[in-house]
Amino acid sequence: MDTAQYLSMFLEESMDNLQTLNESLLLLEQEPENIDKVNEIFRVAHTIKGMAATMGYSRMSELTHKMEDVLSKFREGDLKVSQQVVTVLFKCLDTLEQMVDGITESGSEDVEIEGIIKELEEISINHASLETSRIDDADNVIEDNSNVLENEDNFSKVQLNEYDLSILSQAVDKNFNVIEMNVFLDEKTLLKSARAFLIVQAIEAHGEIVKAVPTTEDLEQENFDLNFSLIVVTHKSEEFMNSLVKAVSEVEKVMTKDLRSTLPVRGQSVIAAKTIETAPKKAVTTTPVSTNVVAKDNDKKPAVHKKVHQSVRVDLERLDKFMNMVSELVINRTRLEQIGSELKINDLNETLEQVARTTSELQDLVMKIRMLPLDTVFNRFPRMVRDLSVELGKEIDLKIEGQDTELDRTVIDEIGEPLIHLIRNAVDHGIERKEDRISAGKSPIGVIKLVAYQEGTKAVIKVVDDGAGLNVDKIRAKAERVGISTEGMNDNDIKNLIFEQGFSTNEQVTDISGRGVGMDVVKTKVSSLGGTLEVISEMGVGSQFIIRLPLTLQIIQALLVKVGEETLAISLGYINEIIEYNSSDIKKTSGKEVIVYRGNVIPLVRVNKVLDIEANNSDKKFVVITKVGDKDVGIIVDSLCGQQEIVIKPLGKTLKELNQYIGATILGDGFVTLILDVAALI
Repeated sequence: MDTAQYLSMFLEESMDNLQTLNESLLLLEQEPENIDKVNEIFRVAHTIKGMAATMGYSRMSELTHKMEDVLSKFREGDLKVSQQVVTVLFKCLDTLEQMVDGITESGSEDVEIEGIIKELEEISINHASLETSRIDDADNVIEDNSNVLENEDNFSKVQLNEYDLSILSQAVDKNFNVIEMNVFLDEKTLLKSARAFLIVQAIEAHGEIVKAVPTTEDLEQENFDLNFSLIVVTHKSEEFMNSLVKAVSEVEKVMTKDLRSTLPVRGQSVIAAKTIETAPKKAVTTTPVSTNVVAKDNDKKPAVHKKVHQSVRVDLERLDKFMNMVSELVINRTRLEQIGSELKINDLNETLEQVARTTSELQDLVMKIRMLPLDTVFNRFPRMVRDLSVELGKEIDLKIEGQDTELDRTVIDEIGEPLIHLIRNAVDHGIERKEDRISAGKSPIGVIKLVAYQEGTKAVIKVVDDGAGLNVDKIRAKAERVGISTEGMNDNDIKNLIFEQGFSTNEQVTDISGRGVGMDVVKTKVSSLGGTLEVISEMGVGSQFIIRLPLTLQIIQALLVKVGEETLAISLGYINEIIEYNSSDIKKTSGKEVIVYRGNVIPLVRVNKVLDIEANNSDKKFVVITKVGDKDVGIIVDSLCGQQEIVIKPLGKTLKELNQYIGATILGDGFVTLILDVAALI
């Protein structure tokens, strides 16, 4: 079979499934008794294995199969969830991710897996030796236990462990029937797996199969003789289920038994009955009882049909082309509007108004299509914090809020790296060691919060920790050593020195954070996205790093201004208000111009001086008060040209050094106008 056409789908679904496994394993480590989570992990791992085998990636399939062996022991209650075992499973996921990356880049899954397979096998071997001893010790207890699911006439072929019994007891409490079904196929049956599939399909139309012997996987692969056993939860009667299976061709006999009276009372300790099945014990499929059975089988209630949410996968390159075409449409719409205003033709202007509305709706639609929730970035951090806390011997609780906040895809793609650096820094430098926290009167468990929310036309992301905070004296001393004068700086200015290039207060370079480059890499990346970064910190209380980003980098609302003969654009996201310039209001402090407005001292920036543009001699000027982080700065311009929706075009490689601009746009008259980067300008 030619599988090339399915490769893209396989890679995307594999990455989605691996992310699901990462999240589920983290939850399982926190809730070791959560059997539903164990079942979910097993099902997803089984899906990855099946997909890999179908696509011909045998090493990937082999590794996932070994992983399933360990997961099956979780499901059967034979192996306890521990940090050591979960760490090994995480290594499996990392290896599988390397394989997927290798297939994506070179088509090869050639990643060394022998070491991790050996670790998985050692877990199973060590468990097996312990299990043999435990079973021998438990035999006598089982004989006398009154809550054992055991049949004196040797009817039962299914061994139920404590988890299974708990599930079935819950089913009985919800008025389900619990039926054991032993199915015998005719000796002349040729396609046993096909018959088993039809039987399972018929049963699942009216209930849930909680356990199978042999396993459903063995049934699919014909790894059984002519009979198999199932434990079924259903609202249907024993007689109905019996006749249902008998109706399948080549079924010779069906033996059923109602197990409700033999199940233990919920809340009691249960020891599973000894098995009568002579075949070796293997992994089985355990499905938790869900209310889906009620909706499926309760004949008295009409079925509720919900509209299925449909979606399609779109190639990112096509989406970018779509966005560029809409951008060109916006530019040409602006030019047509200008032509219409000059010609003053009513019919033309009415048509242009309709075109403008349609274009705006199309633009809004494509913007929404490009938006992605921050969850796609945030979901990698719980696993990362867990691994770092284990490595450093710290107890850390990561709390995430606002992960449904949406940003443009281009921003989403780029913001992950700065956030990784900030969180690693919080784990390594921010959160103190357990003994230090206790001596400081803090909880031994450190807390890191990752918070996101929308604020006007911007998205705000905060990384907050309750650690030691920034040491102003230490930062000042380091600044003096590297030749940075701190004279006239307040504490907040000194704290922000950590964003200077090559500035790091960490005396020892570690692999976890710092690496001797300070936080300048974070600020540089955020600035390149048109955003700002600030830090608020208090010694002994903690720190918070605040990132503000534009929701989109493609189409923005902007204010057009004149500086000399040049027209420039400023994003409305930066602008608080605009006031008229009055030279008598200008003061000087420390050699810099400021203006006192509403009780606040606001520093001023003359754009013509910064950009070396010949100024207009007119006395009438304006001060555009902008906000960057927690700072208000006034930008002096010669005149205002009005507000307009503009399309941001990159400057290209030739002009990439012009960091005072975030890009350029084409106005209605066809002229190119540069867009100021306010954060870089001030």
